[in-house]
Amino acid sequence: MFHRVLIANRGEIAVRIARAARELGIEPVFAYSEADADAPYLRDGARRICIGPGRSAQSYLNQAAVIQAAEQTGCAAIHPGYGFLSENPLFAERCAARKITFVGPRPELLRRMGRKAEAKRVMRSVGLPVIPGSDGILPDLDAARRAADEAGYPVLLKADAGGGGRGMRRCGSAAQLEEAYRQASAEAQAAFSSPELYLEKWIEGGRHIEFQIFGDGYGNAVHLGERECSIQRHHQKLLEESPSLALSAEQRSELGARCAEAVRQLGYEGAGTIELLRDRSGQLYFMEMNTRLQVEHPVTEMVYGVDLVQEQLRVAAGHPLGLRQGELCASGHAIEVRVNAEDPDAGFRPSPGKIEKLHLPAHGKELRVETHLAEGYEIPPHYDSLLMKVVSHGPTRDAAADRLDAFLAALRIEGVPTTVGLHRKILAAPAFRRGELDTTAIPGFTPSSGSASNHG
Repeated sequence: MFHRVLIANRGEIAVRIARAARELGIEPVFAYSEADADAPYLRDGARRICIGPGRSAQSYLNQAAVIQAAEQTGCAAIHPGYGFLSENPLFAERCAARKITFVGPRPELLRRMGRKAEAKRVMRSVGLPVIPGSDGILPDLDAARRAADEAGYPVLLKADAGGGGRGMRRCGSAAQLEEAYRQASAEAQAAFSSPELYLEKWIEGGRHIEFQIFGDGYGNAVHLGERECSIQRHHQKLLEESPSLALSAEQRSELGARCAEAVRQLGYEGAGTIELLRDRSGQLYFMEMNTRLQVEHPVTEMVYGVDLVQEQLRVAAGHPLGLRQGELCASGHAIEVRVNAEDPDAGFRPSPGKIEKLHLPAHGKELRVETHLAEGYEIPPHYDSLLMKVVSHGPTRDAAADRLDAFLAALRIEGVPTTVGLHRKILAAPAFRRGELDTTAIPGFTPSSGSASNHG
């Protein structure tokens, strides 16, 4: 096992990784930017090293600075968390060249599955259905027109190297395609340094369902059920839960086994997620694979009673997978909400500022809070608006929802607008309670123009 690991991330996920590392007897070292110098988790004698200014391009995305920080602090491994460098094959290669373990898949797998068109080809080859659309990258606008005519409008243009809704445009007719193609390509180039696009049929009223998988590169792979992530804004998730009411036990077992077999054939090592879109008829299509830990991983941990971050560290250290499919047993229902510093009534505009007051209600082991906040903390404007994740578990979905709502009712975060009130509306909405979900609507909330999401 590693003696010391560099955490090349920030906020609640940095706290989460550090906890798992300490429980394994690994010393965590926090890499931080100047903007995060006063983050609460860097207090109390935490070992830390500054990697640059506040802008992520000069700190958390600065590969040379991160690797130098690991070498200076004697870290044998780097855990990238999610976002930033977590799916960057060049960074993984540079770590290997310096004999530092990258906690994640091999560079060639990051590269192969990080390109969405290639990932679709791989998953099609192992029997997972994919959304109808272009056969790979669109070389030009004329190819996009032909693919759209074949698939039938509406269609969705998507960045091949992207995610998070960037480089994505919906087209309801041929008249919209040229401008949408230009905009999506330019946005993809700016966000991912690649203008390449592919096209998919737009699935009306789709549900976003993802399977948690894990492999060790030794031929062992498992799935840990699914999460439903259909409640979204701006193509990014707001609430996640497991299990999904949209799947039967038979579907869960069959799809899970196919996902696990797919990653076993790939020789995949580490945590990953296979994301699917379910149409109104119940057909499920492969969308993409995330080759990293997901923000919503605690939902699966609560249902299956495992620590995915500890398992990541063990596998990265060369140990065989400690999980066996026949021994994995789901229990109850878990729901997670992402509490963001955003104003839902202003199009979910990010709202950095000072946390004037913070009160976390007392709670038991059936409710989990992942956060880096403390009173007086100044939220930097440079990064994602996520403040905390609250995950509730119960014997039934309603019990988990009620427990979560009671906690949110007593939670106090003052100084910045947050999504706490929105989450309470969602949890109380009859459509949510009935499990009537899709990616086009937020139950209990009437969004301003552009606030809702599709195909997250």
